[in-house]
Amino acid sequence: MGCDGGTIPKRHELVKGPKKVEKVDKDAELVAQWNYCTLSQEILRRPIVACELGRLYNKDAVIEFLLDKSAEKAVGKAASHIKSIKNVTELKLSDNPAWEGDKESTKGDKHDDLQRARFICPVVGLEMNGRHRFCFLRCCGCVFSERALKEIKAEVCHTCGTAFQEDDIIVLNGTKEDVETLRGRMEERRLRAKVGKKTKKPKAAECVSKPGASEESTKTSKVKTGKPEDSSLDSREKKTNSAPRSAVSGSSSGKAGKPPCGAPKRSIADSDESETYKSIFTTHSSAKRSKEESAHWVTHTSYCF
Repeated sequence: MGCDGGTIPKRHELVKGPKKVEKVDKDAELVAQWNYCTLSQEILRRPIVACELGRLYNKDAVIEFLLDKSAEKAVGKAASHIKSIKNVTELKLSDNPAWEGDKESTKGDKHDDLQRARFICPVVGLEMNGRHRFCFLRCCGCVFSERALKEIKAEVCHTCGTAFQEDDIIVLNGTKEDVETLRGRMEERRLRAKVGKKTKKPKAAECVSKPGASEESTKTSKVKTGKPEDSSLDSREKKTNSAPRSAVSGSSSGKAGKPPCGAPKRSIADSDESETYKSIFTTHSSAKRSKEESAHWVTHTSYCF
């Protein structure tokens, strides 16, 4: 059980004191924040996106997270506020010419210096390794150092020239205070969007429910604003259209032999029609023949006589 054979134990070996708090290495923490995806813990590779709280992600990891609708999906603090792809912004990063990557370490005989950043500030030239504060513009996605925005004050982006406001500036991998302020702005922005959608819906419903009223109003406005010359032209056209119709109806009634109501009847024999037309009717002289003159209705052979 110990303490035998003449050993003399010390106090720290017998009495257990409180455990020491493990301190996180600052360099390792910076490397994890600026070189690895917050969601998948993989190395950042383009396209790189950032959320409204200033965290860095691979775009592929965010899309897979949004498409995964299974119940077993683990939703942590890193992505609980991402509801759609519109909640992230694709970043426009400037490459660092001094960064060689892992080209010379293919054989494994070289140590990768992760403190050298892959990207830099396009205005000042500071490396984006976590030792300097960086931010991006939510409207265009351009990334700058905070020093560049303070030294060169402008209301337009230094790279693309788009206008921005203070609410569009989001700090990348900021402190707890920065994250709290960004979270408050995010909630306010989403509330405004919801209120805007609710106000637009009733207006659209009113426009859909009253399409007939709008058409009637346009018709009445056209009638009111119409010229007297147009109305006179319309009346003339109606008269000209009614005249040929009446003439056609009169001619058709005469050909059919049906006189209009109230007119005296007349025989076809007294009419001025041709003889071939009169021969169709029984009142013609050709129809008044005797039985001898008329042919037999069965046959014309001599056997029947």
